[in-house]
Parts: sequence; structure tokens; C-alpha cells
Amino acid sequence: MNEPLIHVQDLVQRIGSQDILRGLTLDLFPGETLVLLGKSGGGKSVFLRHLIGLMPPVSGSIVFEGQEITKLGERELESVRRKIGMLFQDGALFDSMNVFDNVAFPLRERGERNPAVVREKVAQSLAMVNMAGHDQKMPVNLSGGMRKRVALARAIISPPDVILYDEPTAGLDPIVSDSINRLIRRLQREIRVTSLVVTHDLISCNHIADRVALLDGGRIHFLGTLSELRETRDPVVRDFVDGRSGETVY
Repeated sequence: MNEPLIHVQDLVQRIGSQDILRGLTLDLFPGETLVLLGKSGGGKSVFLRHLIGLMPPVSGSIVFEGQEITKLGERELESVRRKIGMLFQDGALFDSMNVFDNVAFPLRERGERNPAVVREKVAQSLAMVNMAGHDQKMPVNLSGGMRKRVALARAIISPPDVILYDEPTAGLDPIVSDSINRLIRRLQREIRVTSLVVTHDLISCNHIADRVALLDGGRIHFLGTLSELRETRDPVVRDFVDGRSGETVY
């Protein structure tokens, strides 16, 4: 394989007395879609926040495009964050802004003041996620799937090197979930973006993953292809994939 775009080594995070990440090591390679599975509350979303510098680790290393980012200050992290798009679980749209202004927000924050440029880029981003014509709507008037599409348009308006997805199909019906999965794959092809997708949705995983990782006990327990995931007899992986709690039923 090529050199990893993101190399995470021995990442440790502790919140209060609880160990969340216990030496997590993982590589993300250019152009791939890596799906990260794991139990609820197991640290997947916490891990994503480390990759964009929202949480400093207790220890460990994150190297992005050859640069160690765990020790960077806010000003230095700005150049890193410009290369990473983030789709939060609820979309994280600004409720006081319409769709157009939500999508335009990153451009304006980075100093773009030409209205024609902003209009063109917003239109391109909305078209890419099949949301053209909805630019004047307020978030309250959007369905869950539409909110996620708008949030994704915002994430790609300055084409990132990486998109981080936090439960992109959570709370969506199967048809809308399928459209989001197809969109993730299309963005991988059309803008050649690298994707890390946190999800519990095994149907999504089967549709979008080039590789799959399973986070368990604060570490990567399994890493492999979809076929390796299906074929493994590892009991931890099988319990997760088959939906078994491991508890005795009386």
C-alpha cells in the first residue's frame, strides 16, 4: 500500500476515571473508505474528535500527511482542519441560517468575500449531494436525510482530503440510508476523497467499506476486508456482527 494519509499510534484517552481509548493504532490510506464499527459508548466518536484536534490525547501520536498534529495549537490546527471535512451525527447545522448560508459558512470563515464565487461553490456542493433548489429552506423544514445532505455539502465545499462521518445513516429509513451510502461512494469516486465512517449499520458497512475496523475495549480488535470480516470466527467479531450480547438468557 501507499504511505498512510493518517497514521494513529498508541492513542490513549481518559475521561475522569474511565479509560476510553487504550492504545488505539490505525492507518487510513489515500482514497479508501474505512468503516469503524464498535459498541455504543466505545469511543468511536471520541476518536473522530481527536483527528480534527477537538480533543488532545493523554498520550499517543496522530500523523496527518506527514505532520504530527497532537501538539499543534489552535492556529496551527486551522490548516489541518481545512483538509478534513466532518459530518456530525445530527448534521450540526446552524438553525438560524438557511441552507445556503450553512453551506457557505466555511468559505466565508476562510475569507471568501466574492458573492459570485460563494454562489457558484454553494450551488456546486448542493448539486453534488442532490440538494439543488433547497438553498432557501431553513433546517427546521428539512427531513433527517436532507439535513445530513446539507451538512455533507458544507463539508465538501472546499474539497477536503478526508471526510469523517459520524453515524451518517443513524435515524434514517432504509431507502434514505441507501441514498446516503451511494452518496459516500460517489464522493469517493468524483472528488477522490478518503473516508472514515463510524457506524453501527452493517448494511451500510457492506455497501461502502473497502476495509473494516472493529473497536473493542479501547483498541482496534479487528482490521480487514469485508470478506475477512464475514469469514472470521473471532468470537468478539462474531458477537458484534451477529448481534449477540453474550449474556445468559434464563
